[in-house]
Amino acid sequence: QVQLVESGGGLVQAGDSLRLSCAASGLTFSSYVMGWFRQAPGKERDIVGAISWRGGNTYYADSVKGRFTISRDNAKNTVYLQMNNLKAEDTAIYYCAANRYGVQSGRYDYWGQGTQVTVSS
Repeated sequence: QVQLVESGGGLVQAGDSLRLSCAASGLTFSSYVMGWFRQAPGKERDIVGAISWRGGNTYYADSVKGRFTISRDNAKNTVYLQMNNLKAEDTAIYYCAANRYGVQSGRYDYWGQGTQVTVSS
């Protein structure tokens, strides 16, 4: 059974940093592209970014480019989302997801349950 478990969310102030983690089990982690998504209240879920199988290729949404960094540790079956200079508009539930197709793919096979990030201004 595949499980993706996010952690690291919380309440922070604008300008602060936060690092989310997503621990994967039940799949061959290095065979999956890992993505981060977020969903703000009343809005659709949007992609934040994604990282390729070995970490050599990444994609970021324009809204987070230069502030957020995705990395992965295949030995630990974990993907990270480092978020710097957080803004109130970054407030959302953050999800990690896994796909076998590529960094640019919009199709994901597995999803985590999400972790709440709240940024106070």
